[in-house]
Amino acid sequence: MPPPRRRRGAPEEPLPGRRSRRPVKKKGKAKKVVLWTGGIMAFVLVGTAGAAYLYLKHLEGNVTTEDVGNVADSGFSKDEAFNILIIGTDKRTGAGNEGYGDKGSVGHADTNILLHVSKDRTNATAMSIPRDLIVDVPDCEGKDGAVIPGTQNVRFNTSLGQDGRNPGCTMKTVEEVTGVDVNHFAMADFNAVKTLTTAVGGVEVCLAKAVNDKESKLNLPAGKSTIEGERALAFVRTRHSFGNQGDLDRIKVQQQFMSSLMRKMTSGDTLTSPTKLIKLANAATKALTVDTGIGKASTLKDVALELKKVPMKNITFLTVPVKDNPTEVVKATVVVDEANGPQVFNMIKNDVSFTEVKAKEKKEKATVAARLKGTKSAADEVRVRILNGGAPGGSAQEELTYLQTEAGVSKSENAGNAEKTLAKTTLEYAPDQADQARRLAAIMGLSGSAMKPGESVTNSQGLPTMTLTLGEDFKGAGVKMNSSSASTPEVPKTTANEVKCAS
Repeated sequence: MPPPRRRRGAPEEPLPGRRSRRPVKKKGKAKKVVLWTGGIMAFVLVGTAGAAYLYLKHLEGNVTTEDVGNVADSGFSKDEAFNILIIGTDKRTGAGNEGYGDKGSVGHADTNILLHVSKDRTNATAMSIPRDLIVDVPDCEGKDGAVIPGTQNVRFNTSLGQDGRNPGCTMKTVEEVTGVDVNHFAMADFNAVKTLTTAVGGVEVCLAKAVNDKESKLNLPAGKSTIEGERALAFVRTRHSFGNQGDLDRIKVQQQFMSSLMRKMTSGDTLTSPTKLIKLANAATKALTVDTGIGKASTLKDVALELKKVPMKNITFLTVPVKDNPTEVVKATVVVDEANGPQVFNMIKNDVSFTEVKAKEKKEKATVAARLKGTKSAADEVRVRILNGGAPGGSAQEELTYLQTEAGVSKSENAGNAEKTLAKTTLEYAPDQADQARRLAAIMGLSGSAMKPGESVTNSQGLPTMTLTLGEDFKGAGVKMNSSSASTPEVPKTTANEVKCAS
């Protein structure tokens, strides 16, 4: 399998090296596997061993692929975090879809979700991107290889379809806006919602009040209803009956719908029904267009197996933090909220969960674990120099600021870049600094194996100091190394296991 695509953009400190790989686990027999990405993408494979292979070959012809060049990764890694951009277009393709979307639309990016799945598979984040978000669309290549000039201060939805732009252009736009590297895309039209919901026998939704929308033709009573097909599409397309009738409120309803669809697809009712599974597999693969890097059914199976590991309670739905466009008198579009947006993007980029995830404790040898046991110095007695040995650019300074202003480690300094890249963060200390090391380990959540007894070194003032080297596993200033969660910005969010009523 080809290695992951090198991340674009040089960091301020050292260039991160290649991430360490965990040993590939031996595969057992394939069980029922579910790949979800809400109401836009779903994939189910059924069977065991040889039978599964034949079924995969059957599904192979269903999936449509589109080559977007090196914008997408050339393959899929089972051992790394990954980001898939889910795109729902407003193109009126398929029978019965004449009444939806914009008449004659070339297929703009109408519904957009950046799905991030953590490296350890304990959590995932599904971040909706408003179609009316004002962005700069960068130059990109079209289907014929010709460069399509970028445009500034335009709606996000024009990153697809407009001037012949393909999904690769939308991926590049997401990367420009968020700084998050997008590995793959999956795109579907209106038919996806209709066929997927029908395949699972309907999805349960809840309304805080009755809805009778003449435009979308959605007519549902207050309370719970089970919808599929045309009614399901009308539900996710309706915006005049919820909130302030804008796209942001429609996104909230879509997120609630996707959570419900996920719960239905992973329920015993679906997983124990071969008929539903086969229908869902066929419907999903026919509804999808994906990049060539994941275009084989066998690769989609691998993606499915990784997604299946994420607990529902740790799947977070949120929306890009936005505010009204200050240049408009009549508010119709939004821009990224600079107060919360960058922090949300950085959490996704640094693989930090938006939910509290219980860290898996690794058993360490008694001699290594013993390094954490014993007395601890006061924080203001800890003297440490910080090096960047593979963390994102600027991490050493950010950690220094955190330690000094929030953790009370005032005797600390930024010592720049390490001589080599490290996969794991380490703390080196002399024997007489063990008390200080234990205090810093407690502050940062370091394991015993991260603590490296050694010889004393001196800081810029000639005083004895410990050396903290931030490796590729560093998740951000203030984020404990033994946890995959951190304090999150004040943004509305829900998890896939929550049942909510649209209002």
